[in-house]
Amino acid sequence: MIAKHVYYEGRVQGVGFRYTVKQLARAYEVTGWVKNLDDGRVELLAGGEADEVRAFLDDITESELAGLIKNVQEEVLPVVSMTGVRGFEIRH
Repeated sequence: MIAKHVYYEGRVQGVGFRYTVKQLARAYEVTGWVKNLDDGRVELLAGGEADEVRAFLDDITESELAGLIKNVQEEVLPVVSMTGVRGFEIRH
């Protein structure tokens, strides 16, 4: 099990980014959330088996969202950070 904390920069707000990420998550066995930040970035937390999380994150950067993303910052978190997280949701 692994947890990844990711920040996406670029034209990632007001373009359906969070909705698309939530739809992509359905194809993977991941839990977590995605939300807009006040500074214009999008924040994502995803947890699950390492290969599922990696495939999910790769799918985001290879999807129709790719042209909107200018930079991605990714860090591994302790799996305990996923405690209580169920499903994959959009947070506000």
